[in-house]
Amino acid sequence: MNLNDRQRKLLFAGLVVVLAVVGVYLTVAAPDGTKDHSGDRPGAVPTNQAGPSGPASPPPGIQNTVNPGNFDIYRLLPFSQQEFASAADLAQRFIGAYGTYRFDEDPKVYVGRMAGFVTDGLHGELERGATAPGIQDERRRQQIVAEGTATLDRVRDIEDNSIIFLVTGKQQATKGGTQSSDSKQWAVTVARDGGSLKVYSFEPADAGQAGDTGGTE
Repeated sequence: MNLNDRQRKLLFAGLVVVLAVVGVYLTVAAPDGTKDHSGDRPGAVPTNQAGPSGPASPPPGIQNTVNPGNFDIYRLLPFSQQEFASAADLAQRFIGAYGTYRFDEDPKVYVGRMAGFVTDGLHGELERGATAPGIQDERRRQQIVAEGTATLDRVRDIEDNSIIFLVTGKQQATKGGTQSSDSKQWAVTVARDGGSLKVYSFEPADAGQAGDTGGTE
């Protein structure tokens, strides 16, 4: 979308309202926790896949005078309301599944739970990360059992074929009989993949694009 700075601000102001409704419907309650144990998880894998595939969906646009009381923001977005909600749900469920595993399960079973959420390329990278030397040895040594949940925070960016969500993953874990908690925010890219939506990539939210700096014109 070719939007100037003022239009982008108006667009994302509208998204705040839309995502508040989506968040109420989709958010999964998660336990609090601030201590960082992100080293217990397979690291986020940088993807070297080609760009998101699939046809763009040009927004229908608005020809009439804008009515603030009846403003359909989806007419300016390349994703319908249903697609937007499906993408948000996908990002949230993926992060919850990513933080859920056991020391006594086959890593391919762990990765298999995410197979329906991700592109084939990301699935292969997740599998390589989960089976990396030392990961399973450490989990077995500490007998780690972890359960992940996730909350949608906001939208970082929207392109013709992809949406980047900021998602906070929360994890309750037991290690050697001791309970711990972890909270980490991720930037999750959901993209069109043929005729469906899939998680294309993810990384810690503080890496890469910083998003809106809050500058004024």
